[in-house]
Amino acid sequence: MVRVPDPTAPVVIVKLGGSIITRKREVERIRPKVLARLAREVAEVRDRRVVVLHGAGSFGHPGAKRFGLAVPPSEGTSGAERLRGAAIVAAEVRRLHLAVVRELVRAGGIPASVPMSTHARNRAGELVHLDPSAVKAALDGGFLPVSFGDVVPDESWGSSILSADTIALALVPALGAERVVFVSDVEGILEGPPGRKRSVVREVIPETVAALRPPAGAADVTGGIRGKATAMLAIATAGADAGLISGLSDGAVSRAIRGGMEYGSWARARSS
Repeated sequence: MVRVPDPTAPVVIVKLGGSIITRKREVERIRPKVLARLAREVAEVRDRRVVVLHGAGSFGHPGAKRFGLAVPPSEGTSGAERLRGAAIVAAEVRRLHLAVVRELVRAGGIPASVPMSTHARNRAGELVHLDPSAVKAALDGGFLPVSFGDVVPDESWGSSILSADTIALALVPALGAERVVFVSDVEGILEGPPGRKRSVVREVIPETVAALRPPAGAADVTGGIRGKATAMLAIATAGADAGLISGLSDGAVSRAIRGGMEYGSWARARSS
């Protein structure tokens, strides 16, 4: 029997990172077993209204970097070339999005796809407008809204990247969300020298961000772990708990959605 969440239940935003649902060092490779399990953990929650966001991973990041969609247009690059790059990346990301929606359906969820390309606008790579009405309408209708990091219109650059982390931050006040759960392939934000045993930072504070290095290795056009920590602090300032947890442990995501903070790194909501 399909059960719709209580329309008065608290709202939780879950962001499935590209690093957990795809193999980021391989082109357009989904991790099917992990994605299926995470979809089940999200779909089984009935005492919260959940909004799902997901990253682009190996479907979007390489193309976004190749076409320069996270930086200003370079000299000698035509507007048409950038637009074509935007179209290619948008198509790539939507293949992953369809897989996420399908898994949520298989898991018994009632997902509703809400692409942000028609609801958001950037200026010089920064979000300047996001209309949350489609997400709100889906929640009010008993659906599980699903969106993703996407290519959106940019008033200065033509097109640019809007990350799912930025979408999460924008939706917190619009939906009155009580928490945001970032699901990754790491246990949380780690501290200590690389190459040695590192510990998880349990509480994220401004000093945490200052100590983090820019991302290295696999292509990431959305700021890597430093960008994640910055977004978590901003979400906490907006009034919601924000946690970074591993999605590789069975049940961790469903527990975090329901209020658990025993795993991962957390920026606790600050009262206004």
